[in-house]
Amino acid sequence: MSRNQITKNQFFRQVPGNIASDMDGEKVMLNIQQGKYYNLGELGGEIWELMKTPISMEKLVTTLLSQYDVDPNECEEQVTTFLNQLLEEDLILIEEQS
Repeated sequence: MSRNQITKNQFFRQVPGNIASDMDGEKVMLNIQQGKYYNLGELGGEIWELMKTPISMEKLVTTLLSQYDVDPNECEEQVTTFLNQLLEEDLILIEEQS
């Protein structure tokens, strides 16, 4: 899958069928269909949990900015990169909202 242009009118949600667990403060996940393990880390785990229900890129960034002391542009860039990685692994879905 090629890198997608992520926009603010897109909502992201987890693909069903993954098992995620907390281990030593980090989120790890098993994709049962692919048989792959992922270490999402602390921040990635936070993003993963927020995507249990569809959430916009804007809401993800706003939520993280309220919890962490980070530059808004850096936060948006890092979230975009992480979302693209999850999309490339077919771990999340994009939903267009009107």
